[in-house]
Amino acid sequence: MTVLTLLRTSAAAVRLLLALTLLLGVLYPAAVLLAGRLLPDRADGSLVTVDGAVVGSALIGQPFDGEEWFHPRPSAAGDGYDPLASGASNLGPENAGLLAEVERRRAEVAATNGVDPAAVPADALTASGSGLDPHISPEYAALQVPRVADARGLDPAQVEALVAGATTGPALGFIGEPAVDVLALNLAVEDLDRSLGG
Repeated sequence: MTVLTLLRTSAAAVRLLLALTLLLGVLYPAAVLLAGRLLPDRADGSLVTVDGAVVGSALIGQPFDGEEWFHPRPSAAGDGYDPLASGASNLGPENAGLLAEVERRRAEVAATNGVDPAAVPADALTASGSGLDPHISPEYAALQVPRVADARGLDPAQVEALVAGATTGPALGFIGEPAVDVLALNLAVEDLDRSLGG
């Protein structure tokens, strides 16, 4: 290989490096940033605001304590619902610790809602894969209706209607199961309670 060929090859490599650096290091990140700014709801975490204050995210579950709220799925993310520690417990279905925790949750949910432990649905007992699922099953929501209605002094039929309003069908009409958005449901319950002077 001659010096001239080496210089040509090196110059071509440097030009390619500069072109790819410009394309992948500047233009592509700028395009992604621009797309994020044009779709601020998704890029900023799908934040939900009420009266100008952020109350949660449509994409990330959060805890709700108290008889007057619909409760979400359990969370294994950090100390619970920690978006920086998203993840499942990684315990297998025969792990004694997991089985004991499921039975503890079953007894707690049954006692809190005044139902037979056998009536408690699986999503009330197990955390999702991310530990941050903002949804529960319609069955788990229906189980909580009497408790929430009683705690707020609301007609259970009105609360059932709110559950139906917060329920979405399977994605694309056939992927997955119907789900209830816990944050949206709790906000709707709070709005109904306020409108009735509660």
